[in-house]
Amino acid sequence: HSSGSPAIWLHDEPRKTAWIIVDIGGRDWCKLAYQFGHELGHVLANSWQSTAKPQPPTQWLEEAMVEAFSIRSLGLLAASWEKSPPFAGDALFAKAVRQYRADLIEGYRKAGQPKPGAEFAAWFRKTRAHLEQGGGEAAGPAILAILAELERGPAAVEDLGALNRWPARSAAPLEQYLALWQASCAQLQTPGRLPARLKALFQLG
Repeated sequence: HSSGSPAIWLHDEPRKTAWIIVDIGGRDWCKLAYQFGHELGHVLANSWQSTAKPQPPTQWLEEAMVEAFSIRSLGLLAASWEKSPPFAGDALFAKAVRQYRADLIEGYRKAGQPKPGAEFAAWFRKTRAHLEQGGGEAAGPAILAILAELERGPAAVEDLGALNRWPARSAAPLEQYLALWQASCAQLQTPGRLPARLKALFQLG
């Protein structure tokens, strides 16, 4: 689309097709890759059918995870483009993709960024109410922490496919959401590493 916001079109027909809508100008390939990656993250997280309407208090976490997924994807795209560009002689465009990715990361990196451990957990306790009331703009530290986990290898990425496979979806409180996610990982036989790591980062017990 040439206007509006990027989105997943929630629908019923056809039942096995996810519709991704992006909003970009002509030849804005980096923005296209970024928006598509973010919305594809929602598809991977099972948020594309008509029942997948965003709900508090935990929607902010899905948004943080798919944002990290998209940023990770830009890094993979840049590496692939540099090695095997889709257009002959266009390998240098990988530099533009990397810069776009770096700018996104810098936008989420604030002064005094909390580090994993007690400092990160303290940030989360202080920010949790705001995040759960729709303050996703404050989720930068969580996005970067999730990105670090996703970039450790594909195991954490597999866990995204086990998200939201329960009726409450993001309406479940965070503690319950993570427990339901871990159970879903066990059912699908994905590693379960990402929900366990987030539980530890947030120090939820």
